[in-house]
Order: sequence, then C-alpha cells, then structure tokens
Amino acid sequence: MSAQPPAVKAWHAVAESGDPALLDGLLADDVVLRSPAVFAPQEGKDLTGLYLRSAMAVLGPSLRYLDEWYGPSSAVLEFEAELDGLYVHGVDMLRWNDDDRLVSFTVMVRPMRGLTKLVELMQGQLMGSQA
Repeated sequence: MSAQPPAVKAWHAVAESGDPALLDGLLADDVVLRSPAVFAPQEGKDLTGLYLRSAMAVLGPSLRYLDEWYGPSSAVLEFEAELDGLYVHGVDMLRWNDDDRLVSFTVMVRPMRGLTKLVELMQGQLMGSQA
C-alpha cells in the first residue's frame, strides 16, 4: 500500500495541529490504547482520548515522525522526541475499522531512560488533567 491511509492522515492531522478535538472523529467507541506509561490496556473512547491528549501535551512540542509502514487496516509509525534532554524513540501501532476509525493504538518506546522520563511526565499530565 503506497498511499497514506485516511486513518493515518487523520492521526497526523491530530498530532501536527495539537488539537485534541480532532480525536473525537478518529477514535472508535471501543478503541483500546496500550501504552508503556500504564500496565493495563485503556479501553474506550474517553480513556483513550485522555491518554492521547496527555501524550500530545508531553511529546507534542518535540514529536517528529520518521517513517511509516501500512497494511490494509493497520500502520506502524516510527517517531522520536526529546523530553527534558532525553532522547525518546518509538513506534505507534495503529489499527482501524472499515469506517477509518482507530480501534487499537499501541505505543512502544525506548531507551529505558527515555521511557522512564515519559512515564514520569505522563503521570504528571494525567494527574493534572483529573484535578
């Protein structure tokens, strides 16, 4: 598949604009987020949206997508970012339904120091968003 799928285009629009309101039309009601910042999968549009909004706030200023690979209903997006001087390298693994809405969003991050900093900053962001 050579053309960027609509769901991937929509995710890039969210990430580039930093506008969390765009998530509503992209996430399926039963979407599941798997994040290195939390142990258990986060199920449903509201929880997934909360975590993705927090990740956008933490990673957004320095987030840069490097490459991407597509299948008929999935994609892997390679990214990098800098968090308080620490390098973060990872992938977002997306799966979508026939309506081009995300049903699964999995994030993997390395190296360990970058992951530790990401978890710390995500926890702070999530605690602030629940206050």
